[in-house]
Amino acid sequence: MKKAENIIVGISIGDLNGIGGEIVLKTFEDARVLDFCTPVVFASAKTMNFFKSHFKSGINFHNINNINQLAHGKVNVFNCWNEPVKIDFGKEDIKIGEYAIKSLKAATRALKDHHIDVLVTAPINKYNIQSDEFKFPGHTDYLAQELEGDSLMFMITGNLRVGLLTDHVPVKDIVEHISEDLIVEKINTIYTSLQKDFRIAKPKIAVLGINPHTGDNGVIGKEDDEVLRPTLKKLKEDGKLVFGPYAADSFFGSNNYKNFDAVVATYHDQGLIPFKTLSFGQGVNFTAGLNKIRTSPDHGTAYEIAGKGEADAGSFKEAVFAAIQIYRNRFDYEQLTSNPLKKMHR
Repeated sequence: MKKAENIIVGISIGDLNGIGGEIVLKTFEDARVLDFCTPVVFASAKTMNFFKSHFKSGINFHNINNINQLAHGKVNVFNCWNEPVKIDFGKEDIKIGEYAIKSLKAATRALKDHHIDVLVTAPINKYNIQSDEFKFPGHTDYLAQELEGDSLMFMITGNLRVGLLTDHVPVKDIVEHISEDLIVEKINTIYTSLQKDFRIAKPKIAVLGINPHTGDNGVIGKEDDEVLRPTLKKLKEDGKLVFGPYAADSFFGSNNYKNFDAVVATYHDQGLIPFKTLSFGQGVNFTAGLNKIRTSPDHGTAYEIAGKGEADAGSFKEAVFAAIQIYRNRFDYEQLTSNPLKKMHR
């Protein structure tokens, strides 16, 4: 990891018929953002100029065909395609999905090759990206395959951080996925991320129950008593400050979440409904546990307002700054935990 100066932020453009292009423009129209990073948008000059014209943006792009042509202090556009693309705002289009994947693959390749330092992904449509070559429910699953580590969806905003045991899993299948091994893996990933990505030396983690009222002593399901509680006890005996399971229905409303550095939800909506209720427009989706940093806004393509100039870029801007800060925290953590004797003998 290089010194945390002039961090290169790669951006996959997402669904061209959604609000991705608009929120990218709005984020980098503020020239002060360029004091913190050098952005590289993986799309094409023609596409980004279309967005610039449509949204009457005053932003200037630096178009490149090779990452070595990158210019600091400018918004770089890396050409992933050259042909004109028909953009029809608000429409679900398989062809547009193909361009979203072209952008994502090019940005991921640059991330793996150390040409960019972090990746921020604009929203995609999970349906129109599916093909014989791409069979993933979303960014997280694809990046888990391409990068090293154990990926975890970690929603962050300020001091509220919500991690998931299971993410894009149908509700009917959730219980089948939750095992002692999974719980240990995910909580260890969160624990490590809190230490190195958020500079929290001794994290306190709350875990929500699987069933309503954490099963009510087996009346509403046995999984909390048979799987969750015994596993949390082992983790606690291992020295981790892990607490729960807590009844999910009252945990956030009672403000109990404020007593912890992170909350672990057992499934997607259990964690994301309260998270987005508390933070919508400012939340960030961070893929923790990987050897590279990826963030994204906490919303989707927003077809209903696409092309109208009404999109709020707040969450995307937060995703950019979160990626930068996490990169810096990791750099500092590596410096603090590296072997000083090795440095002396270099």
